[in-house]
Amino acid sequence: MAHCVTLVQLSISCDHLIDKDIGSKSDPLCVLLQDVGGGTWAELGRTERVRNCSSPEFSKTLQLEYHFETVQKLRFGIYDIDNKTPELGDDDFLGGAECSLGQIVSSQILTLPLMLKPGKPAGRGTITVSAQELKDSRVVTMEVEARNLDKKDFLGKSDPFLEFFRQGDGKWHLAYRSEVIKNNLNPTWKRFSVPFQHFCGGDPSTPIQVRCSDYDSDGSHDLIGTFHTTLAQLQAVPAEFECIHPEKQQKKKSYKNSGIVRVKICQVETEYSFLDYVMGGCQINFTVGVDFTGSNGDPSSPDSLHYLSPTGVNEYLTALWSVGSVVQDYDSDKLFPAFGFGAQVPPDWQVSHEFALNFNPSNPYCAGIQGIVDAYRQALPQVRLYGPTNFAPIINHVARFAAQAAHQKSASQYFVLLLLTDGAVTDVEATREAVVRASYLPMSVIIVGVGGADFEAMEQLDADGGPLHTRSGEAAARDIVQFVPYRRFQNAPREALAQTVLAEVPTQLVSYFKAQGWAPFKPLPPPTKGPAQAPQA
Repeated sequence: MAHCVTLVQLSISCDHLIDKDIGSKSDPLCVLLQDVGGGTWAELGRTERVRNCSSPEFSKTLQLEYHFETVQKLRFGIYDIDNKTPELGDDDFLGGAECSLGQIVSSQILTLPLMLKPGKPAGRGTITVSAQELKDSRVVTMEVEARNLDKKDFLGKSDPFLEFFRQGDGKWHLAYRSEVIKNNLNPTWKRFSVPFQHFCGGDPSTPIQVRCSDYDSDGSHDLIGTFHTTLAQLQAVPAEFECIHPEKQQKKKSYKNSGIVRVKICQVETEYSFLDYVMGGCQINFTVGVDFTGSNGDPSSPDSLHYLSPTGVNEYLTALWSVGSVVQDYDSDKLFPAFGFGAQVPPDWQVSHEFALNFNPSNPYCAGIQGIVDAYRQALPQVRLYGPTNFAPIINHVARFAAQAAHQKSASQYFVLLLLTDGAVTDVEATREAVVRASYLPMSVIIVGVGGADFEAMEQLDADGGPLHTRSGEAAARDIVQFVPYRRFQNAPREALAQTVLAEVPTQLVSYFKAQGWAPFKPLPPPTKGPAQAPQA
C-alpha cells in the first residue's frame, strides 16, 4: 500500500492588493501550485473569486497532503479575474509568494509579502496562510431560505447573500459565503456543504454569526441583518431566526426585524476521502493499452517511437513505468491486463484493436509493471504495425468489467485504463460514446500522447471545459479522461508525469462512489479479477 499521509487544509487571506481595474478594486482569486520537479508546477486548487476587494478573506479552503519526509514547495498566485475562462494567462497577476508546506504548519499562521517577480514587491500586498490538520471527515450540509427581507436597492429589490462566521481566538472567521440571488426578497439559496472543522472548529456549541447582505457590484455591500447561533441550534430544523439590523433596532422602537432566515436542512454527514476508500479495501485495477499503428514508424529504425534504445527503453516504456509504478501500489495481486491495438497479429494477420500483449487472450495478465514491459518487448517483433487508431474497443473492454463491479453495489473496485498512443484517435464518435458510457461506471481513462503529433482531438476528450457529449446529445456523468503529451515532461523527473496524469483519479474515484452513495468497502475475500479475457482477433 502507498504511504498514508495527513491531509491539511489551508485558509488564505490577502491584504493591500494592488488595483488593476480602472475605477474599482480588483476581483482576486488565489491559485495554489506545488513543485513537482524539473521546473514543473502542478495546480492543486483555487479559491473562489472575491469581487471588488483589495483585502479578501477567501471562504474556500485548499486541501493537500502533508509528507513530513519531503520538502513540498508551494507557490501562491493572486490573479484579478475579469472573465469566465479557466486559463489564467489572460488575467492580471497581482502578486505571488513561495514557501514550503513545512514552513506553514510550523508557523501555524504565515504572512509573506507578495512579489510581482523576484526582487519586485507587489506594493504593500501580503498573503496570510494558516494550516489545519484534517482529522475529521464530517461536513455540515445546509439548505437555507429567507422571507420578507428588507428592500435595499432604490430601483429594485435586494440582491441577498449569506455569510457564516465562526468565533475563534477572539475573532470572527469566514466559514462560508453563499451565492448572490438577484432581485429577490424571499430567496432560497443552493444547498451547500462545509467541512465540519472549518464551520464550527469541531465544536457544535461554537458561536456562529450569520450575516445577510445586499450585494453591490462595487464591493460596498449593505447589511440587511444578522443573528447569532450555534451549529446545535441550526440543527433543530426547521429553525427560524430573525435577521436584525443593529442600527435600525436602536433607532426605531417599533422595529421587529429585517426578515426571517429559515434553515430547511442542517445535517452533519461523513464525507469520505480517497484514502478512506483505499484504506477501506478498494482495489484499483490497472489496465494498459499500447498503440501499434503504422504511424509510429518501423520499430527497427532509430526514428521510430517503438525503437528500443541500447538501454532497452523508449517513450512508451518510460511513460508506462512512470504511471504504472504509482498505480501498482493500489492493486494487491499486481497482475495487470495489457493490450495492444492497431496491429496485424499472428497467425492470420488480421488487424486487432485489443490483442493481449502476451498473446494469451484467456489470461492477458502480466506480473507487475516489469511483466508488461517484458510482454511489450516480446510482442514488438511479432506484430505488423498497421491502423487505424481506434480507442473504443479497449475502453469498452474495460467498461464491461467495471459494469460487473458496479453490480456489486460496493466501493470495492475501481478501474484505471492507461492508453499510450502516438496520434489522433480515428474512431472519434465511437470513442466519445465509449467514454460517455464509461463515465457512469467506476473507471477513469488516462491518455499519454507519445511523440510530437497534433493531439488536439485528445484535448477534446479531456473535457475540462464542460461535460463530454455524444453525437445524440447524451452528456457524460463526470469527467473521467485525463490527457497529457509525454514530451511536456520529457526533461522532468519521471514522477512528474505520473503526478500530473494521476492527479484527477482520486477525485474521479470519490465522485463516482459518492454519487452512488457507497461508503468505503470493508475487506472481504479477494474480488474476482478483471479484465480477464481478450476476444480473439
